[in-house]
Amino acid sequence: MIFRCPDAYFFVQGTSEGYMPLNAFDGALLASGIGNTNLVKMSSIVPPGAVRIEPVPIPYGALVPVAYASINSNIKGQTISAAVAAAFPSDPSMPGLIMEYSATGPSGEIENICRDMAVHGLMMRGLDVGRVESTSVSHQVNSVGAAFAAVVLWTKEAGT
Repeated sequence: MIFRCPDAYFFVQGTSEGYMPLNAFDGALLASGIGNTNLVKMSSIVPPGAVRIEPVPIPYGALVPVAYASINSNIKGQTISAAVAAAFPSDPSMPGLIMEYSATGPSGEIENICRDMAVHGLMMRGLDVGRVESTSVSHQVNSVGAAFAAVVLWTKEAGT
């Protein structure tokens, strides 16, 4: 097995300008603190019992399971935003659900949409919502901009 079942998670976000869209995205990853890792984009389940931790330094080149939202734009003056939200059921033996959303507009608006998505997703599973956690970030484009928000799944044994 390449990955252990994560027992922790943390939120990160970043924005950047870049030479091209991929450079802007890379800069946003660096700004978020996970730019020198290999992101493994995952679907959006937080294992039962996982605890929120502060972001930790991740070894260069590590394979990092992450649920993320990102957006690029080259429209000068445009506001772009990315958000992630995790809804957790009131029953701690059940998993949490992460949703990701990015669009043009202010981060508060994008984050609220993302939080609603997470709540609805949990309710689709027949689970009562206990709490919702989220983060978002906005960027006003200068030339080529990017915004990035993510939930990183981690194992405490790997370092906290």
